[in-house]
Amino acid sequence: MPSMTLTSKRQATLPRELCDELGVHPGDRLDVDRAVVDGKPVWVLRPHRVDWSWIGSAQVPEGIPHDMESIRASIGRGIAQERT
Repeated sequence: MPSMTLTSKRQATLPRELCDELGVHPGDRLDVDRAVVDGKPVWVLRPHRVDWSWIGSAQVPEGIPHDMESIRASIGRGIAQERT
């Protein structure tokens, strides 16, 4: 039976088989939830999945230059407006 190791900093080392089944890799984050299964309290590990679906809706407006000089000028105008 695979086992989990807990370090002195309370970090867990999980068995490779479990990581493969969860689809997680070193550096990934797991969410831990409490649940009740068959009337008994248990801990449930789930991979933390970031929802990147919104990124597809982010679009650059046409006609607005996006070179570094234009970006710096835009930031400068914003700072100047805040000061007035």
